[in-house]
Amino acid sequence: MSGFVEKPEPVQVPGLVHLHTGKVRDLYQNATGDLVMVASDRISAYDWVLPTEIPDKGRVLTQLSLWWFDLLSDLIPNHVIGADVPEGAPADWTGRTLVCKSLSMLPVECVARGYLTGSGLAEYRESRMVCGLALPEGLVDGSELPAPIFTPATKAAVGDHDENVPYEEVARQVGPKIAADLRQATLAVYGRARDVARERGIILADTKFEFGMDADTLVIADEVLTPDSSRFWPADTWEPGQAQPSFDKQYVRDWLTSPASGWDRHSEQPPPALPMEVVERTRAKYVEAYEALTGRPWS
Repeated sequence: MSGFVEKPEPVQVPGLVHLHTGKVRDLYQNATGDLVMVASDRISAYDWVLPTEIPDKGRVLTQLSLWWFDLLSDLIPNHVIGADVPEGAPADWTGRTLVCKSLSMLPVECVARGYLTGSGLAEYRESRMVCGLALPEGLVDGSELPAPIFTPATKAAVGDHDENVPYEEVARQVGPKIAADLRQATLAVYGRARDVARERGIILADTKFEFGMDADTLVIADEVLTPDSSRFWPADTWEPGQAQPSFDKQYVRDWLTSPASGWDRHSEQPPPALPMEVVERTRAKYVEAYEALTGRPWS
């Protein structure tokens, strides 16, 4: 069992129809048929949406996504129409709201990996392959790959876990042409972002994207290159063969699996509330990632 510890009630806004409550984002539709996406401060770990929020997290994700969308606009179109808060919406939607094109979303998590870690490392240890792609012998946790690879996954519902799949399964689901376009776009965007991050002293180890179709045009959607969707590591402390420090929710994962939490992640019990120290340190990591990547002070 997993999912929401406490599922929030959607905010009712005149002129908006609530469509979906996700792990982090709430999705609405306005009167013209555009989507209104609001990033909350919710945080998830181990397939649970936790009962404790991280202040400013939704704003960081939204503002960082907007910064990346702008940098990537010459590579691929994105779904953003604007960032104005709809009339009648709560004041705290400011800075965390995107008005977006309604797309035909593709049922694939498009993952690019430039370094070996996480589920890719687990798969490599079993077979020396990731998503059907053979990799060299001798790689360890944190190893840089010879070249970035496209390792797609299924899209999971809230409470379920994404499953890595081979490229051939993507081609079967969406067709060979769109599958090839997804792979090309994923690796192109990863390559651009990796180089930008590297200039700022950050390693982009891996990341995932979501894409949709606007008629016959492939469009990048949802969030992009945030600490929720990517692994960012400080370049000056990178050392293969061990877990790397990262700009994300690792403090949350570490506390949940520590004796201090008293929680067994393999049980059916929901995780407990987070202590304030973990909340504050996690918020600081999200803000640090934003400031390091954009060069802008957080406010």
